[in-house]
Amino acid sequence: MVLVLFDSDVLVSKIILAGCIAVLFYLILHYALKMLEMGYVLKYMKPWYTHFYLRSKKLSKQQRHVLQQDFPFFNKLDKKYRGYFEHRLVSFMSDKDFLGREGFQVNDEVKVLISATAVMLTFGFRDYYIGIISKIMIYPKAFYSNTNKTFHKGEFNPRLGVLVLSWEDFKLGLDISNDNLNLGIHEFTHAIHINSIKERDISSTIFSDSFKELKELLQHRPELRETLLSSGYFRNYAFTNQFEFLAVLMETFIETPKEFQANFPEVYAKVRQMLNFKFANY
Repeated sequence: MVLVLFDSDVLVSKIILAGCIAVLFYLILHYALKMLEMGYVLKYMKPWYTHFYLRSKKLSKQQRHVLQQDFPFFNKLDKKYRGYFEHRLVSFMSDKDFLGREGFQVNDEVKVLISATAVMLTFGFRDYYIGIISKIMIYPKAFYSNTNKTFHKGEFNPRLGVLVLSWEDFKLGLDISNDNLNLGIHEFTHAIHINSIKERDISSTIFSDSFKELKELLQHRPELRETLLSSGYFRNYAFTNQFEFLAVLMETFIETPKEFQANFPEVYAKVRQMLNFKFANY
């Protein structure tokens, strides 16, 4: 009996030791890979990989119809990337709470188009959830904001994790696709910007570091800064502060990329680097 107990204790000890060694090996390997990727990021300013899904999620037939009909970016992607986009869209919609205000009814069209805007902006990211957002509130049109006692078309509250949109103005931004005015892109950029400051995952690091490089470029190139200011290509609101500047840059990058690249190639390259945008002819 004593011998049996002794053998049993030895076996348990060996199992525990093997488990500890396995965990230690995993941690060392995980840390080593993270360090290697960070070195890769510092050199090339892009992640090792962006898309990896064990099982792809699919939209319903109705949801896919909305996406194909009303979101041109999706149709610019090749078949493989359209599958990735669908997976991310389903995942993003499941992760957020969509709340209608002032009688507004949230349906598939609303969820798909708003979420597609977020997924588009983060399509070059590995982590695309924009974790700082937990709720998306939709009003039928411009709403009164208690924050600064005025009417807003959209706003983002990082403290509450709430992004708020006027559906009327959001849709207008989609329907007119070449005026460099897109409420969805603008407000989601604010959320991505703040999220990149808060988080330190690979994509957030690339986003925030690339924006820092852009600010340094403009600081050391006063003639480029002056050209930006006087060109009329970026609306005056862009120069309110760094957050509005970045939001307007993203609107112009998405809506008129060829004109942006032709007029300001260095700035365009930095924005493209921030988003890791290497698809859909960007």
